[in-house]
Amino acid sequence: MPRDALQGTLDLLILQTLARGTQHGYGITCYILAASGHQLRVEEGSLYPALRRMESSCLIKAEWKQSENNRRARYYQLTKKGAKHLAQETQKWEEHTATVKAFLEFA
Repeated sequence: MPRDALQGTLDLLILQTLARGTQHGYGITCYILAASGHQLRVEEGSLYPALRRMESSCLIKAEWKQSENNRRARYYQLTKKGAKHLAQETQKWEEHTATVKAFLEFA
């Protein structure tokens, strides 16, 4: 799969996770793993560059807070621009998968 497609998929997973509420990096990873039935594991080496990239694009914002175990953690939140981007990318994903599904049923 091309790198930009992989990044776009990871971004979609992260944005969808943050649409449910503010979360720290480890929480994002855990949510994606649990919601995917333990099929999608996001490693730190992929997660944090994606978070930085999306923050610099103003799709998310971050602030330092105390975590549930009293550690300092960066919490990420979806911005209005991020919510709009999520809606657009979700629509593209749904159209793409519908096209592939139609092809597989036809072939």
